[in-house]
Amino acid sequence: MDVTSLKDALVVLGAAGVVVPLVRRLHVSPVIGFLAAGAAMGPTGLGALSSRLPFIDWFTISEEETIGHIAELGVVFLLFVIGLELSLARLLTMRRLVFGLGGLQVVISIAVVALLASFLLPAAAALVLASGLALSSTAIVIEVLAGQKRMASTTGRVNFAVLIFQDLAVVPVLFLVGTMGANSGQSVLVGLGYALLSAAITIGAIVVAGNFLLRPLFRLVARPENPELFIAATLFVAIGTGVAAASAGLSMALGAFIAGLLLAETEYRRAIEATIEPFKSLLLGVFFFAVGMSVDFAVVFDHLFLIVAAVLALVLVKGVMIFGLCRLFRLPMPVSIESAFLLASAGEFAFVVFKLASQLSIFTPDQSALAVAIASLSMALIPLLGMAGRRFARRYEQVVPVESAALEAPPEDKQRRAIVVGYGRVGRLVAEMLAEHKVAYLAVDADARSVARWREQKRPVYWGDATNAAFLERCGLAEASALVVTIDGPRQIEAVVTAARAMRPDLVIVARSRDADHASKLYALGVTDAVPETIEASLQLSEAALAGLGVPAGPVIASIHERRDVFRRELQSAAGRETHAVKPKRNRRMIGTS
Repeated sequence: MDVTSLKDALVVLGAAGVVVPLVRRLHVSPVIGFLAAGAAMGPTGLGALSSRLPFIDWFTISEEETIGHIAELGVVFLLFVIGLELSLARLLTMRRLVFGLGGLQVVISIAVVALLASFLLPAAAALVLASGLALSSTAIVIEVLAGQKRMASTTGRVNFAVLIFQDLAVVPVLFLVGTMGANSGQSVLVGLGYALLSAAITIGAIVVAGNFLLRPLFRLVARPENPELFIAATLFVAIGTGVAAASAGLSMALGAFIAGLLLAETEYRRAIEATIEPFKSLLLGVFFFAVGMSVDFAVVFDHLFLIVAAVLALVLVKGVMIFGLCRLFRLPMPVSIESAFLLASAGEFAFVVFKLASQLSIFTPDQSALAVAIASLSMALIPLLGMAGRRFARRYEQVVPVESAALEAPPEDKQRRAIVVGYGRVGRLVAEMLAEHKVAYLAVDADARSVARWREQKRPVYWGDATNAAFLERCGLAEASALVVTIDGPRQIEAVVTAARAMRPDLVIVARSRDADHASKLYALGVTDAVPETIEASLQLSEAALAGLGVPAGPVIASIHERRDVFRRELQSAAGRETHAVKPKRNRRMIGTS
């Protein structure tokens, strides 16, 4: 690498060190800061003055291509981390939104935008422009939602489902552009079918290889004395699967996403997330910087009215279309409104599509510059559109009236009680057993109507959010004898456990868990005991079967207790491995993700 390339890398790193603290102090999204910095320090910004003022060259980018290659890795790592936060089973449950809502959004957006663009551009160029602008920004939309800690919300799931299909759609879109540029006699349908078959085979190969190789690989490198091996293996898997996908015509980001999905099923998930976070954040910053550099100010100033009009038309057309599709899929009004605002702009894959179209002479240089300017400006608006959509959606959120009987506050008598979080079927049974054994308890639940009903029956149930540390304190956590978490949602369970353990390191915490993996995670968070539903059901079935076969009750109960203890030790051991296998230092994030 020559001195110029090294200088460009230093400029980007220096900009990251200045931009992030500055925009945080100004309460501006880091995405906007990096886009603005890239536009200002790129070849068409201050870099254009370097011929007259040579010293400026030390503060601007000279070789855009070098930074562009590094920037692509930012999206790769983003999709890898997103895959870690999901699982194959969870993705399958989203198939209606992914292939239904996402598929219709891409097809209809391309058709409508191409029709409007055909009034100004040749048919081929209009279709390519529409294909690029129909895809939204995975990087920025996920960044906005993650910054608000709303990826697990309905809005987060809907937007993520649509974005996943858009990533899948990159394959046929790139093939379509290549076919139009080649002007060959090959049938478009035949070629498209071949491309999709190749993509399916590649994804299948990655899944099969990952299922057999990933867990043994990380078991081999997960050593506390050599954390660098774990880091190297993580980077190798993320980038390697991306390269494998790219070699078959898929996007690198999609390959990394599949690898993340596979690793989400392993006990190394949390350690991998901690390892990859600093790399992802820095490279995402470089990506947004590169997007800002791609804006040609000369073209923008010469066609300012056209670009602004095109951006407004794109946001309006895509927004209305996405809103209509969300309502067609019977999504709530607030979710439909927010999704329309967040997904209305273009995305990072538009630059890949436009670059290929320029290389194949489908776009003229001026048309390519205009398309890049439209996509860049629309992406820069996403954080602002997200805030506007959130504010507008709140007007349509239904306010659930709180029953007056549920408004009674928990007692402040400092009495020693067990706190039961959740008063559903499981919580009520726990409370009844506590009462039978003369153990004082207090139950909390988030359903105001249910709380009001139980309050009328003189049950010690109170309404509130147990994930809120202040509410737990109000319930007497400081004096509590134990905390029993019986609610069903894994994320809510983890939030309650985390808040309670931070306040009371000595407290007995017993929590319900979905399965063994979730139980291991809860042990890592500090529960005294986790009760996996799947394991308990198996033990109860075994006990009933043995009793039915005439085996004496004493040995049966003893063996069940022994087996339960074995499971408990294994889960605690797994939690210890997940927590202690690798402890990379978590650097402060470059991009404002959560």
